[in-house]
Order: sequence, then C-alpha cells, then structure tokens
Amino acid sequence: MSDTALPHALPVRVPLVKEETGIWKSLQMARKNVLGIIPEAATRLPIVSGKTGKRWHMVMDPGGIRQMLLDRLDTYPKSVVTKNLLQPAIGESLFIAEGANWRWQRRTAAPVFTHRNMMNLAPIMTAATERCADRIAAAGPRAVNLLDEMVTTTFDVIADVTFSGDGTFDRSSIHRAIEDYISNAGKISLFDIMGAPDWVPRPGRMVQGTAMRDTKAIADRAIEARAARPHDGVPDLLDLLMAGEDPESGRKMTTTELRDNLLTFIVAGHETTALTLAWSMYLVAFDPAAQDRARAEAQSVLQGRPARGDDIQHLPFIRQIIDEALRLYPPAGMVSRTAMANDVLCGREIRKGDTCIIPIYAVHRSKLLWDNPDAFRPERFADRKSVDRYTYLPFGDGPRICIGASFALQEAVIILATVLSRFKFVPVAGKNPDPVMILTLRPDGGVWLTAELA
Repeated sequence: MSDTALPHALPVRVPLVKEETGIWKSLQMARKNVLGIIPEAATRLPIVSGKTGKRWHMVMDPGGIRQMLLDRLDTYPKSVVTKNLLQPAIGESLFIAEGANWRWQRRTAAPVFTHRNMMNLAPIMTAATERCADRIAAAGPRAVNLLDEMVTTTFDVIADVTFSGDGTFDRSSIHRAIEDYISNAGKISLFDIMGAPDWVPRPGRMVQGTAMRDTKAIADRAIEARAARPHDGVPDLLDLLMAGEDPESGRKMTTTELRDNLLTFIVAGHETTALTLAWSMYLVAFDPAAQDRARAEAQSVLQGRPARGDDIQHLPFIRQIIDEALRLYPPAGMVSRTAMANDVLCGREIRKGDTCIIPIYAVHRSKLLWDNPDAFRPERFADRKSVDRYTYLPFGDGPRICIGASFALQEAVIILATVLSRFKFVPVAGKNPDPVMILTLRPDGGVWLTAELA
C-alpha cells in the first residue's frame, strides 16, 4: 500500500475461520464461498489437517508444495472431483489428463506457446484493447463495471486468437455456453473436494447441459472446416495445434483432442485473465498513488497509442501490479490432489487416499512467507528473483505449470497499460467487491469504478 493510501486500510479479503466449525456450518459456508472454510491458522502454520469423512491436509509450506507439484508429481494427481467437475466441458485435455496421456499432449502443445508465437498474436490483443477503451470512453464519466468489461475484452481476444474470426465459429453461442457452464460448475461443494461421505448433501450437483454439447459440436465443425480450408495470415492457436505433433511419437491430435484443448484454452484463457484484470483495476482505484505511478509509466511509453507486445518490457510497474493482484486474488484460490501412496509432508503422515489441498489464497497471505501479506504492495515484485517460486503460485508450478501463463501475462499488461494511460479510475462509494471463490475467485458484485479521461 502506498504512503498516500488511508493508514491501516487494506484491500478486501476473505474472512478466514478462526474457530472449529461443525460439518453443517462448514457446508453452509462452502456454499457461499469455498475459501471461507480455510482456517485462519493456515496463514500461520506450514500444514493444517482434519477429517470430513476423509482425511485432508492443507499444505502451505513451500517445501511440501514442491514435493506435491514437482518431486512426487505422480503421487499427487488431480483429485477425482476436479476431473468430474471439468471433464464434461474439456474432456481428457491437458488440464485433466494424467501420466503418459498428459505428457504427449504437453510435448505437442508446448511449442504453440513460444515467445515468438505469443508476440505474433499480440496485435489481436491490442485491437481488442482499443475496442475496450473506446467502449469505456463512449460510456461517459459514469460508473462502469470493469469486471463485465474485462470479461468481454478477454473473450474477444481468446476467440480471435483461437479461430481468427473464422465465420464457422459462433462466438456469441460459445460465450453464452461457457458462462452458463462456469456458473453451473461453480455449484460444487468443497465437501466433494474433501471427500465427504455421499450422505452429506451437495448443493447443485453439476450435469452437462445442452449448451456445452452444442458448443462442442460448433467447435468440431470449425476444426473440420479449417482442415479443409486452411486460412491465410499469422497462424492462430488452432493452426498451431493442428500442425503440432509429439516429437517423441509423431502423434498428432484428433479432432476431439483438438476441440477439448481449444475449449480448455477458451474457458481458462478468458475467465482467469479477466478476473486478474478486474482485481488489478480494483487495486489501482484503491491506491491512487500506485495508479498515478502506473499511468505515468504507461503514458511515457505509449505516447497516446494502445500498448503492443514489444512495449511489455518497458512497463515493469504495470507488470508488478498484475503480479500483486495475482498474489492477493489468485483466480484458482485452491487446488486439490489425491495421495496415491503413503508419504510424509512437512513432518505429517500422509496416507494413500488422503486429500491434499494447496490453499493458494492462504499461501499468498501467509505471515510466515510474506511481509504484511494482506497489504497491496506491487513493489514486492520489483525483483522477481527474490520471490521463492513455491510461495507464489498463481499459475501453479512444476511440470504442470499453466501452459498459457506467458499468454495471460502479455494480454494483461497490454490491456491494463492501455486503459490506465487513457483513464483515471475512482471507486464508487459503497460498491466494494466481495472476493468469493466458487470455481474461480471472482469479485462478487462487480468492480464498479468511475472512469474519467486522464
């Protein structure tokens, strides 16, 4: 937090549990906000364990997290409930697959996300950002919900970089289906994640809806049309994936595998980046001094034009704001794994079948790992090498670190720099967002800011 911000003021945060709660009270809390059942002790201890039908452990210690995500990756696969939750939308794609099935897909997809390919896609991000800024300007000096605006903008980007505006791709239908899927998928209870017995009621068990089946059919048709008639110009994600093959086996993705991975990129690629940007906008409105510094940096570099890919290296403070937003409000605030063998984490016995949770929200706010962890301090990331990688996990880590991390960060810097160079954002009184995680950590109620020309 800057020196000019209100003394002792802190940005909004989730109230963590300070006392043990019974199963029914915990259920009510989980229905409202999955993060609400994290014990406050998780910000003061390396590991917290309990039992809700099944033994569970929350691991905050960087060494323990490294064991789960790197050293013993195959011992801690994604939990069954995570797979059941997402499989209806994204099948056996990179995000879901395990073992050999994951490895060949990762080897095939990794070249898609090279720096060169990402820079080639940057003009699409710039064009979508210009449209975003024009919409904000056209709305006049009044309150704007920046969450909605960021969702629209990042979906524009992902749709264009996925299918290059191909006429066979029904953008509005897919957007509606994905929004519907995310809202329904979000009704899962944390009791599923923790392995509670079946007699415990679950709110809104998810079923695959017609809209998602229609979306898969739309994507399949677009893939088949592209195979029949390749498009000219800069290769988009579909072109790059279709051309890709596993360097070890020579295997290429089928239409179904292409579709599931493209839908993974669309679902994950616009929702998480939109949330990161919405929280970044909230934070710069919360701290006017940080906003002024970021605007000065952006205006100095951009000189009145929208940001481009080659500007990113010259916008370090903008990037620091995004890094700090990802620390305070990680889109995936909690990840769950199932232990496949007996083990020891942080000196604690782990039994085969135990649920092991990395509560990323608590790791990022741990008093053992961060100085004044609830405060907004972008300068924490002025020297990225000083940050222990297993204390900061907005994209996960290890071999399964998010494949699209560089894409997301490039897009976020381009959008944030452009809008901050053009507008001054002021909070709307009484409209603070509420951080609520159901499927992702969203600013419930929206991010309402007044946008004035800078």
